[in-house]
Amino acid sequence: MQLTPPSEILRHDKPPEIYPHLYNKGSQSKDFGKKDPQKADKASHINDDIGEVEIPSDMTILIQRTLRSGQSIRYPGHVVILGDVNPGAEVVAGGNILVFGTLRGIAHAGAHGNTKAIVAAFKLNPTQVRIAGYITRAPDNAEDDCVFQHPEVARVYDGKVVIEKLSMGGNKVSTQ
Repeated sequence: MQLTPPSEILRHDKPPEIYPHLYNKGSQSKDFGKKDPQKADKASHINDDIGEVEIPSDMTILIQRTLRSGQSIRYPGHVVILGDVNPGAEVVAGGNILVFGTLRGIAHAGAHGNTKAIVAAFKLNPTQVRIAGYITRAPDNAEDDCVFQHPEVARVYDGKVVIEKLSMGGNKVSTQ
């Protein structure tokens, strides 16, 4: 899987050393998922019974802008977005998706089958959320105007996607 974001998502004035995987087309992700003996200590091994892979923390991309309709991010690791994900935008990650803003578009975390992946945002009002093979969407009566008071996290629990509102310190406030 190779990251090929639209040209508007990342600034062209950033040097290649900041995002080398975006500029070095031949070096990205053909070997994703294959074991590299030199990096074996960074990644957890595959859990054979459910096929989950823990993504190393150094496989994270930071997007510092709002994603607009028609824009798409695909990355084999974790994706962190400083901005909103608007309707019509899509984020697909092999690991977790963290949105420091409002998620209104499509988010697919754990795209390689990791059911422990999460989708987190200051406000979740997605068109669709997918975690591994589990799919959900925002309820029909979701209020887009309300002021959010707690970040929200979507995760797989007991075979379905649940959305939890979190308070400071990680204490669960409620489950929808």
